[in-house]
Amino acid sequence: MELKTQVYQKENTLSFRRLLKDSIVDIYRSRFLARQLAIRDIKAQYRQSYFGLLWAFANPLATALVWIFLNNSGAIRVTDTGVPYPLFAFTGTLIWSIISESINSPIQSTTSARSIISKINFPKEALIVSGIYKLLMNTGIKTLLLVFFLFFFNIGFHWTQLLFPVAILGAVLFGSTIGLLITPLGMLYKDVGKAISFGLQFLMYATPVVYAIPKDGFLKVVMEANPITPIILIARDTLVNGNFDFLYYFIIVIAICLPLFFLALIFYRISIPVIVERINA
Repeated sequence: MELKTQVYQKENTLSFRRLLKDSIVDIYRSRFLARQLAIRDIKAQYRQSYFGLLWAFANPLATALVWIFLNNSGAIRVTDTGVPYPLFAFTGTLIWSIISESINSPIQSTTSARSIISKINFPKEALIVSGIYKLLMNTGIKTLLLVFFLFFFNIGFHWTQLLFPVAILGAVLFGSTIGLLITPLGMLYKDVGKAISFGLQFLMYATPVVYAIPKDGFLKVVMEANPITPIILIARDTLVNGNFDFLYYFIIVIAICLPLFFLALIFYRISIPVIVERINA
C-alpha cells in the first residue's frame, strides 16, 4: 500500500492585509470582553473613593485654576485669547488631558493585564478597546463640566459646537496611534512610560493649551509646527468661535494618523505576545 506524502510549507503570516483583517475581526469578536474589562477597571478606579467621578476632571480643572490665578494675580501676562481666559485655559487643559490619556491608555491597559496575557488566550486588541471605552467615559464626564463653563461665560449655541465630538475623536485617534506605536517598547522598559509622562509636561508649554500662539519669535514657529496644535485649536474653536484657522493642518494630521493607526495595530498584534513571552521566560 502506497503511503500518502504530506508536504508542509511555511505559511506567510506576515501578510499586511491578513494581519489587519484578523486584527479588525478580533476587535469585533472581543467587544463584550473589552466592555467587561472597562467596567471592571472603572469600578476599581472609583471604589472606596469619596469624590468618585469628580477625580475624572480634577486634573484639568486644577491646572486651569493655577494658570487663572497666575494670570489674575499679575505673576504672568497672557496675551489676548479672544475669549474669557478661564474658559480658554479650561478648554485647553481638558483637551490636552484627553490627548495625554489617549497616549498613555494602550501602555497602561496592556501593562496592567500582563499577568492574564501570559495565562489566557484572548484577543489582545480587547485591551486597546477597553482603554478607549474608559477614555470615552472620562471624556464624557469632563464634557459635562465644560458645558457648565460655556453657559457660565454666556457662550451661546452655534452649529460648530456639534463638531466638537468629531474633534475629540480626532484627538483620541492621534493619541491612541502614538500610544500603540510605543506600547511594545514600554512593555520592555518601564522608563518609556515615565519618559512619556515627563515629556508631555514640557510639550504642553509648546502647545497653545493655556496661552495663545505668540505673534512672532521662536515659540511661534514651534507651536505652529507642533502636530498637537491644530487638534487643540480646532477642538476649542468648535466650542467658542468657529474660526478654524488650522483646519487644513488638522485634516493633514488626522489623514496621516489613520494609516499609522492600522500599522500600529498590526505592530501591536505581532509584538505583544512575543514580548510577554520574553518577559515571563
